[in-house]
Amino acid sequence: MAAIKLPVVITANDLLSGEAVYWHLSGVWSTDLTGSKVFESLEQAQASLQRVVSDAEVIGAYLAEVLEESNGLVSRHYREGFRARGPSNYCHGKQESLRQKVAV
Repeated sequence: MAAIKLPVVITANDLLSGEAVYWHLSGVWSTDLTGSKVFESLEQAQASLQRVVSDAEVIGAYLAEVLEESNGLVSRHYREGFRARGPSNYCHGKQESLRQKVAV
C-alpha cells in the first residue's frame, strides 16, 4: 500500500443515503468537502478517525488525501471526485445489459 500524503481529511459514506461525507471542523458529517477538518499529522488524523466514526451514522471511513488550493480544498485522487459526485444515474456496461433484460 502506498504511503498517505498529507494533508488528509476523514471521509466515509452516510449510512442512510450512501452519500460521500466528510468530517467538518464543526464536529458533524457533511456532504461538502469545503470546511472539512484538514489534518497535517497522520497520527492526529488516525486518532481522530477512531474517535469520530460511529457505525450508527457512517460506514467505510478512511483518510483521503486533499490539496489546499486558492479556491479551497480539492481531492488529490480522482476516485474521491467520483465519490463526491455520487453514483451515476444512467446505465452503462453491465448495468445496461441488465436494464435491457428487465425492460423486455
